[in-house]
Amino acid sequence: MDQLIAADPTRIGPYRLIARLGEGGMGLVYLGRSEVGRTVAVKVVQAEHAGHPEFRRRFAREVAAARRVGGDWTAAVLDADPEAAVPWVATQYIPGPDLRTVVAEDFGPLPEYSVHTLANRLAVALQAVHGAGLIHRDLKPSNVLVTVDGPRVIDFGIARAMDSLTGDSLHTRTGMLIGSPGFMSPEQVRGRELTPASDVFCLGAVLVYAATGRLLFGAADSGLNAHLFRVAEEEPDLTGVPQPLTGLVRACLEKDPAARPTPREVADRTAVDQAEEWLPGTVLAQLGRRAARLLDWAPETPAAEPAAEPATRPDPRVPSVPRQHQPVPTPPPYAPTPPAQAPLVPAQGFGPPPADLPEPGAPHPRRWWGLGVIALTQLLVLLDVMGFSTVLPTVQSDLGFASDGVNPVTAYVLAFGGLLLLGGQIADLLGAKRTLIIGLSGFALASVLCGSAGDPVLLITARALQGSFAALLAPSALSLVSTGFTDPRERARAFGIYGAVAAGGGVIGLLSGGWLAEVASWRVSQYISLPLAVIALIGAATLLPGRPPRAGTRSDWLGALLGSAGLAALVYGMDEAGRVGWSTPLALGLIAAGVLLLVAFLRRQTAASGTLSAGPLGGNRDRFGSVLVLLLTGVGFLALLPALTTYMQYVFGYAPGMVGVMLLPLAAAAVIAATQVSARLQHRTPPRVLIVSGLVTSAVGLLVLGFVDSGSAYGPHLVPGMVLAGFGSGLAFGPLFATATAGVSPQHAGAASAIVGAAQQVGEAIGVALLVTVISARLSASSEDSRSEDLMHGYTDTLWWAAGALLLAALAAGLLIRARAPRAADVNVW
Repeated sequence: MDQLIAADPTRIGPYRLIARLGEGGMGLVYLGRSEVGRTVAVKVVQAEHAGHPEFRRRFAREVAAARRVGGDWTAAVLDADPEAAVPWVATQYIPGPDLRTVVAEDFGPLPEYSVHTLANRLAVALQAVHGAGLIHRDLKPSNVLVTVDGPRVIDFGIARAMDSLTGDSLHTRTGMLIGSPGFMSPEQVRGRELTPASDVFCLGAVLVYAATGRLLFGAADSGLNAHLFRVAEEEPDLTGVPQPLTGLVRACLEKDPAARPTPREVADRTAVDQAEEWLPGTVLAQLGRRAARLLDWAPETPAAEPAAEPATRPDPRVPSVPRQHQPVPTPPPYAPTPPAQAPLVPAQGFGPPPADLPEPGAPHPRRWWGLGVIALTQLLVLLDVMGFSTVLPTVQSDLGFASDGVNPVTAYVLAFGGLLLLGGQIADLLGAKRTLIIGLSGFALASVLCGSAGDPVLLITARALQGSFAALLAPSALSLVSTGFTDPRERARAFGIYGAVAAGGGVIGLLSGGWLAEVASWRVSQYISLPLAVIALIGAATLLPGRPPRAGTRSDWLGALLGSAGLAALVYGMDEAGRVGWSTPLALGLIAAGVLLLVAFLRRQTAASGTLSAGPLGGNRDRFGSVLVLLLTGVGFLALLPALTTYMQYVFGYAPGMVGVMLLPLAAAAVIAATQVSARLQHRTPPRVLIVSGLVTSAVGLLVLGFVDSGSAYGPHLVPGMVLAGFGSGLAFGPLFATATAGVSPQHAGAASAIVGAAQQVGEAIGVALLVTVISARLSASSEDSRSEDLMHGYTDTLWWAAGALLLAALAAGLLIRARAPRAADVNVW
């Protein structure tokens, strides 16, 4: 918006002009106000166009049709005077920037749920335009205005009037091309008769731009003719378009107009909740402030421009037409909407706020206390899992259940893995805070039941209940972290703390569980979960900000059931393979069934829009890569603690509590790396750098641990290996979790977090199964005298393949994760 200059009129028709809004191929656009205070946008036709009789006739016809266009997502035509000396048209003023400005200059590419809503509302707008007998002919980002409640389409019908200028009289003299080549349909490029399907093609091009920040067929600086050839003949590049929208966008961009969907079909396939916020909270706040600032605009006295002749004021006898008006500079005949100056692909899927605007409203004042509650919840689950594993032999001896059947550890893992995806779905439907409170309450009661169990059946049932409630805790906790911190620095610190607990919490579980079992009993190690759960429960109820579940959350229970059944079958199959053997029919059948069900789950989610696919697998390469890396990391690093525990307990006879003490260097290194190194670098370092560096460091640590001295139970040579392994995991876990949950729509954060947890669970199941298999193979061929040595060799073999898994994870991270350093969070639910 610019101040008026002396050459500008002060009134157009009944509207007092306040400022200049912009300039286009048709003429100047002014901000005006009526006598009753209504704000409008007044577009004044260039004088040279007004001199063409055919243009005037068509302009009058198209404006009359445009005034019949209704709908919520268009800028209504309010007034016009085609017969004026300088024809003009007044439309509803939309207080917001255009889509080109939002994507190329202010914020960056839109996140998936915003593009989904944009597709729906532009399609509805096109329905209204086509219903009035018009074809837009110039749908492009600069003709889509962005507001807090949705996009608005402007300039419909004007391009049809401009079409009359492309006859021999003007076209041969200026080479004028109607439309922007980056957003023209093939039939428009070829000069054929246009139908409403042409606007559908342009809609597809706009969606690609909104999702990626680039033109559909590349920049036009290679030459106009070459660019038009690509539009007419080459296939579009949809790299970066969210997977759930790829099929729809590709259909819109069919070269054959008859093969494209209608706007009604596009609207039906992208139906959204009208009440749902369509943009990230930070952007909505900035748009609101900008709208208020524009509406409060106060005009200044027009400043005279240096000129040879002074400008004169309009003739008061003809208020709607300026008597003398300096010619408006004619824009170049080819002025396509420019792409962003540099690729805008921030890690959170949305770029930085403008530097000249203040930050959004103050974040929740108790967010760091809330993060402490989340960390305590995460630690509580790890304490229970690792602590119970250390006392399992004592429990078996005390209660007398068979060691070759389903034991309490297996029951917990099966319940947790089998219900994890359902837990994420529940977190989205009920709200993460409410789900966390339910999970903590149930977990505490199940812990008491475990501690008081007097027979194997009751204990196994109680452990299954614990796993079920843990399946509610894990996704709700991670979703609260991923959506609760919008500032890049705070987000990095939050995920640094979360990653520190993930990397070092298991060691604390070994230490506390083993120590309590030694000084008291294994039952006390279960009862200790009760006070911790109560503390976390009180904190969750009082410190975590409550928010009702977001509108627009759609359930996919069939998909969640497919994934849950697949996880349960795969985890149980891996457990059976490790205990009994990989060749047994039950193990092979369960693993095969689990793989098939998970493949069906993934196919369903990548084909569906707005369900679990809105999570890590929603067509985003960075999120998909992070999930795959977490799975491979689970195979390698998460099997390390069981390997070290087995080595120290059964080779050298250390008690579980002492094993935890010996592993403290690993936990300390992980915490330091996550909170003091990774958290300080995440906001300014591409996540791939930290992830690859951390995984390689951990792999080196495992290799160092592999060179053990069989004559030394705990020599200095083990400390460097543990420090390297812990430091590397702390370096990598924070950015891994942050990238795996970045850019996810808030209403699907629970489902996204559940998929992250499921990947870790599958990786850990594979790693533990391989660990048990390797050690069992060594022991089956050993004698009583060589048992300790064979155990040590089995431990060494485990470290070799675990290091290999981490190196493979580093390779996957280097190839798949391409996000830049995060510059702003794209969600804000606290």
